[in-house]
Amino acid sequence: MISSLKSRPSIMASCRGAFLGVAILSGLINLLYLSGSIFMMEVYDRVLPSRSIPTLVGLSIIIVVLYLFQGLFETVRGRILARVGAALDEDLSQQIFQGQINAPLKGRSEGDGQQPLRDLDQLRAFLAGGGPSALFDLPWMPLYLFICFAFHPWIGLTALAGACLLVVFTLLTEFLTREASKAAVSAALVRNGISEGAHRNAEVVHAMGMAPWIGRRWSEANARYLSYQQKTSDVAGGFGALSKVLRMLLQSAVLAIGAYLVIDGQATGGIMIASSILTSRAVAPVELAIANWKGFVSARQGWRRLKGLLESDARSEAPLKLPAPRTLLSLENAGTGAPGRQKFAIQDVSFELQAGSGLGIIGPSASGKSSLARMIVGVWPAWRGKVRFDGAAIEQWLPEDLGRHIGYLPQDVELFAGTVAQNIARFDPNPKSDAIIAAAKAANVHEMILQLPDGYETQVGESGAALSGGQRQRIALARAIYGDPFLVVLDEPNSNLDNEGEQALTAAIMSIRSRGGVVIIIAHRPSALAAVDHVLVMSEGRVQSFGLKDEILSKVLRSVPTPQPTEPRVSVSPPLKAV
Repeated sequence: MISSLKSRPSIMASCRGAFLGVAILSGLINLLYLSGSIFMMEVYDRVLPSRSIPTLVGLSIIIVVLYLFQGLFETVRGRILARVGAALDEDLSQQIFQGQINAPLKGRSEGDGQQPLRDLDQLRAFLAGGGPSALFDLPWMPLYLFICFAFHPWIGLTALAGACLLVVFTLLTEFLTREASKAAVSAALVRNGISEGAHRNAEVVHAMGMAPWIGRRWSEANARYLSYQQKTSDVAGGFGALSKVLRMLLQSAVLAIGAYLVIDGQATGGIMIASSILTSRAVAPVELAIANWKGFVSARQGWRRLKGLLESDARSEAPLKLPAPRTLLSLENAGTGAPGRQKFAIQDVSFELQAGSGLGIIGPSASGKSSLARMIVGVWPAWRGKVRFDGAAIEQWLPEDLGRHIGYLPQDVELFAGTVAQNIARFDPNPKSDAIIAAAKAANVHEMILQLPDGYETQVGESGAALSGGQRQRIALARAIYGDPFLVVLDEPNSNLDNEGEQALTAAIMSIRSRGGVVIIIAHRPSALAAVDHVLVMSEGRVQSFGLKDEILSKVLRSVPTPQPTEPRVSVSPPLKAV
């Protein structure tokens, strides 16, 4: 994947020409805006006094042509900005999607995790809307004010005072909506997170009658979001209304001053009308900017968040591609913890596994077994020490390159919406049919898949909802061993399996070892350790013992105290009385 730090300059460079074209078109459009004022001035000062019909017809033809060009330029400007937004989306969407996937692994995920894509949509919508046009029109305000001063200083001063008031309104809008807009985004993240969690756990919510309580939490979060949104809308809407009133008042004031100047003989009727139109045009970009301020603030905040997301996932350069690991997995005093926290979950873990080895990791709950699995497969980076494949630290691999050599079955099995075949093949765009079937047979799920309505083309539904827990786990096992990866890590792979499934799991583990792969199994049930040759015991985030299975298990069993038998309680019944 191209690094985001390198791609951003290319994005800006590719858009620079488009923005330059928009600036040129904006200049032409603002010059053409003068045509209406000039037309009115010529009609009042030339056509009416001379009563010349040919002059009126000629001026009318010219103004129609100019208006047509103005409409054409505005259409082209709008289309350019819309395509700039689309180009920005095309260049950034994949990086933002990857950053969104990586965010939970770095402790940065909030709400439902969809905010980065919403920020990109907001930015694209803003570029395609009227906000950027107003910003490109703002620099031309001095031209209109200069022409007003050229007509008469009083007219210029009146227009300048009105423009200054509108600029003050714009600054106040920015100042008063900044914090409320940020708070609204945070409240929206909380609200969306509650909604997503309820959707994901709909069965639990319904079965245990939690819907009213979850609904109350959502309502409270939604009320906070609406209050911040309402505050932002009230401020922006209030200043927007004031700006409209001020613009109309300003236009009338200029018209009144122009009328006085006409009466006093200092101006003509054409200047009076043209000044009113020019003043209205001078303040129109400011008024439009205020009206679009909410979108501008949202787009600016969204871009800052996207920029931070892209910078956090930036890579200076792609590492050299390494050959596929084939011989050794080693950990050197490695330790890590949950993303976003400062506390180690596991520390000082060291061991080596040669090709063909099988390791079972056991220990009490919360001893760090699953954390160790996440560190080994690279989901959690090692805060200390190293995880190495054939001597190369895991940081020297691109995740997409190393991922082809790793199979991972997490404790909480999730399948993606798609077909069974797509899930087994990890959504590879060019999957190999024989590899899919081989993985399914290795997981002993081939016959079960054939019994599904559409076989391998059966849609599993969102999160695999169309399948049972055991079916999902066995399909996920087939996904883990698809493509014969060097390392396969299975976190409690038999939690939803029956006896037949456990036999298939043991056969799959033996198959992986026989072809020279490494298998790591985290288990609470001893049956999952039938096919491993090494055992590692974890306790309180540290390795307690590591070695051959029989030796370690015998030590563990000797260390477990044998429960002392208790004498049975004898209940003596009273003798029956003869009747």
